[in-house]
Amino acid sequence: MFVVLLKYTKPLAEVDALMKDHVRFLEQCYSSGAFVASGRQVPRTGGVIIAATQSRDELEEIMSYDPFVREGVAAFEIIEFRTSLHHPCLKPFADPGTRVAKDTP
Repeated sequence: MFVVLLKYTKPLAEVDALMKDHVRFLEQCYSSGAFVASGRQVPRTGGVIIAATQSRDELEEIMSYDPFVREGVAAFEIIEFRTSLHHPCLKPFADPGTRVAKDTP
């Protein structure tokens, strides 16, 4: 799994001008199964995406199509991690051989 940290590099007015295109990009990534969750950072300095692509290279290519990145209003950092424990709802995205947390609803 991957965590993508987006950091805005331009004023929010420039970010907001691309928001509809960015949301369309996110929807496409959810439809393809690449993204698991996403949202704004608090305070609003960027965003966070949880991704479940096959590789970092694949995710880097996907992120190059994000209108925020393509138009230079945000930069991104990818953090890769291996699950060792997860909520049952995340089982489809967890690494093989990892276990479900006990006593989870």
